[in-house]
Amino acid sequence: MPDTPFILRHDDNGTEAVVSVGGTDVAHYVYRPDTPVEESPKPYLYPLRTLSGAPLGVYRPWDHRWHKGLQMTWSHLSGDNFWGGPTFEEGAPGHGYVWRENHGTQLHRAFDQDTTTEDADLTLREHLDWVASSDDRWLTEVRTLRFHSADPARGIWALDFGSDLTNVHDDALRMGSPTTHGRPNAGYTGLFWRGPRAWTDGDVIGADGHEGEDLMGARVPWAAIASDHDEIDGGATVLALAGTTSADVPLTWFARSKQFAALNPSPAFDTEIKLPPGDTLRLRHRFVFVDRRIGREELEPLAAEFAL
Repeated sequence: MPDTPFILRHDDNGTEAVVSVGGTDVAHYVYRPDTPVEESPKPYLYPLRTLSGAPLGVYRPWDHRWHKGLQMTWSHLSGDNFWGGPTFEEGAPGHGYVWRENHGTQLHRAFDQDTTTEDADLTLREHLDWVASSDDRWLTEVRTLRFHSADPARGIWALDFGSDLTNVHDDALRMGSPTTHGRPNAGYTGLFWRGPRAWTDGDVIGADGHEGEDLMGARVPWAAIASDHDEIDGGATVLALAGTTSADVPLTWFARSKQFAALNPSPAFDTEIKLPPGDTLRLRHRFVFVDRRIGREELEPLAAEFAL
């Protein structure tokens, strides 16, 4: 049975692209957000939904206003914060987080032509600038979002996220995380998914037998969270494939559900990436959204099917 085709429409204001399949809006890609500078303005995917329309994300939760569905971030970039909120500094009073006027911004510049393939895929290719708090452009990015594999009979669809980040600054850029700056098991940076509030304490399942809290810091090919919905019956599962990086630093999972549900294949969990001027960091990740709650016995073959 062929995949169900994805359909794209843009809003009248030129701020977001809405992707639908089978009559359901499964993703809003907000590429010109109205975001306070303290939250490090950047494009994001929210709302995110299953094929039946069930929620798969959260927007500006009270605990971290800078969390918005699925978004590309960088928490420590040569002293600037493209993540949002306070910056972790080892030895700072309290928990080490300090508010600084160091928030960077990701600026949408243009899309290439929108392309729907004969296999019903939809691909958006976007050009962005990463502008530091000094108003200097530090990075250019070519970002690719490929929506594919919509199968109503199985209740799944998939998103490929590609990012080519090129250093256009005069100096090498140091790309790190709170863990590279001294906080253990806080290596969040890069492509970050925040789940619905109802998914707190959901099942965290990973490759090679990893489960729950022991997935934090693991270097395995995939990780998933499954949980039930509020308001509507049933549940869903988000499967994330770590994918690939062009850096020597291995992709490492930041994953949790005790405080809140989150999946992040971190490119710089506990080791900084030093990106020289003119060099490009290439990242490729994949998310698969399942319209029901599944366990390891189904996740393992699904991860093998969608392996990058």
